[in-house]
Amino acid sequence: MHRKILGVIPARYASSRFPGKALVPIGSKTMLQHVYERVSLARYLTKVIIATDDQRIYDEARRFGALVSMTRPDHLSGTDRAAEIASADGAELIVNVQGDEPLIDPAAIDAAVLPLVEEPAIPMGTLKKRIEDPSEVNDPNVVKVVTDRFENAIYFSRSTIPYQRDKTTSKGDRAAVHYKHIGLYVYRRDFLLRYPGLPVGPLEQAERLEQLRALENGYKIRVVETEYESIGVDTPEDLEKVTKLFEMSLAGVIQNG
Repeated sequence: MHRKILGVIPARYASSRFPGKALVPIGSKTMLQHVYERVSLARYLTKVIIATDDQRIYDEARRFGALVSMTRPDHLSGTDRAAEIASADGAELIVNVQGDEPLIDPAAIDAAVLPLVEEPAIPMGTLKKRIEDPSEVNDPNVVKVVTDRFENAIYFSRSTIPYQRDKTTSKGDRAAVHYKHIGLYVYRRDFLLRYPGLPVGPLEQAERLEQLRALENGYKIRVVETEYESIGVDTPEDLEKVTKLFEMSLAGVIQNG
């Protein structure tokens, strides 16, 4: 694979629910370092860079040897921050990875990248995972996605999609399968540079889901199914959960070693 594929990790210090979360320790490393090291394991990425507007995050990234760039402070989203990085880089594909997922699976990143490598017409890609916990189906904080036969997104919603009108039928049809959206994005460079300037439509405004901007403006999003269970750190309670998972993982390594 002879393409430049750039991984961008947008990381802010300000967070309404958990300020400074990128710098909290998980074991012997900050969450930022965990994310960077996991993303760097993805086989298809040729470079990984942290994008921030805060000196504290910049200094921490430099401390553990990461590539890092200061970006404008007025960006409204991580996508805007990734677009600024892409404008100064010649990479063909840009992967936007959330800075608050220290358990990110490198294989999931590669899975999202592959369709855009193989099909030049695809402008954008992302991931989905089959919902196993029934409580997530009706949870508005769990974004659902439905796709067509070619695995292109039809719609993303906080509501339950698809809605199964008939729970059982005389034909014995199975219950509807629901998928949640995993918020990792792959963009073709020229599309990402246009993206912040695309008109915001009523669906994006209603759902507060930025990815709907692509669909409302007529662009396709390829959605790859993954087994990766996204665990973002949005609150101190999330941090406690992730820390326990790290401790369990470490204990397993020591026991097996």
